[in-house]
This record gives sequence, structure tokens and C-alpha cells, in this order.
Amino acid sequence: MTLLTRFSAVVVLLALAAAPAGAGKYNKKLNIGDAAPTWDKLDATDGKKYAFADFKDKDVLVVVFTCNSCIVAEGYEERLVAFAAGCNKADSKVGFVAINVNTGKADALPAMKDRATSRKFGFTYLYDPSQKTALAYGAMFTPECFVLNKDRKVVYMGAFDDKAEGEPKTKYVELAVKNALAGKTADTAETSAAAGCKIKFNRRDDD
Repeated sequence: MTLLTRFSAVVVLLALAAAPAGAGKYNKKLNIGDAAPTWDKLDATDGKKYAFADFKDKDVLVVVFTCNSCIVAEGYEERLVAFAAGCNKADSKVGFVAINVNTGKADALPAMKDRATSRKFGFTYLYDPSQKTALAYGAMFTPECFVLNKDRKVVYMGAFDDKAEGEPKTKYVELAVKNALAGKTADTAETSAAAGCKIKFNRRDDD
């Protein structure tokens, strides 16, 4: 083996070592097939508290990181409401929960309650000012979606669909849910969610 070849091999190994373990193509924390991170009781806009385990009766769970202050997330609200309406049917095996981790005044729980009322949110809308859920899921944008199967493994993560404005051609979350209910893998398992707004992470002591 020549010196150049050995050097190239070392560079490749170092690059692999530097890559986050288990990271997906776009998500730097999770990969498809990973166990979904759980969370303890979080405040919701309906005055109750919900933990990850409270959705255990559903065969599929959709988790969406969203917020009040992002114009892209706001543009998706009508679609989320329509999708969640199907999840709310008595015979539905699909759960739906939205989580807001931004901590500005426009995204605080009182503002979330106002938004949920004015837009008639028919889904659980949680507030996590600790931002731990977004960090655990590797979520970076709003909206950013995760579809979890019956075993609560990640089967899809990324955008809700392929078009923030206008009629989408591919409804990624809807298709992933259908496949998960049928025990199949998603045709598209991961997409970029970069069309949304960046989550406003607070500076942490370990930054």
C-alpha cells in the first residue's frame, strides 16, 4: 500500500468517525428504523398534559414540530388540521401530535392556546420550552414531521409534503402513514425539511 493510499484510507476513516452515529441523510440525530425518543408530560393547549406514552393505543403516531411564528408553519396549519381530522375518527389507528419548542412571546403557551382556538386545531398541541424533544428528534425546522410505526420506530422524517405553496404532488406523511399501517416501508423515508423556518434554539451551557 502506498503512502498516498494509506493517507486516503485514514481520511475516509476519520470522516466516518466524525459523522454522527445513526444519523440520517438530512437528520443529524436519528436514522430510519431508530426507536423514537420519548417525552414526559408536556402542557397542551387544551389545559391537559400529555406524555409520549399517552398515545400508545395508536398503531401509528405522527409527530410534527411546528410553531406560531413561522410563516411556513402557519401556511401548513390548514393541511395539518385536515389531516388530524382523519386521525380523530373513532376507528382511526393513527395518532397526531404537534410540538412547539420556540420560547418567544409569540410562541408561548398563551399564544398557542389563542392560535389553537382561532384556527380550530383538532389535534394535541404541546409546548416544550426545554426544547429537549426537538433536540432528541434532531428537528431543525418548522414544520418538520416524524412518522412512527406500531413499534415506535421512525419510518419517515422530513417535510409534510413536497410543496409549501399550492397543491402538492407527493404527500410524504400521508403515504408513510398508509405504508406503516400496512406494515410496509415508506416509499420515501426521509426528505429535507429546509423549506420551513429554523427552530429558535436557546443557547445552552454546553454550547
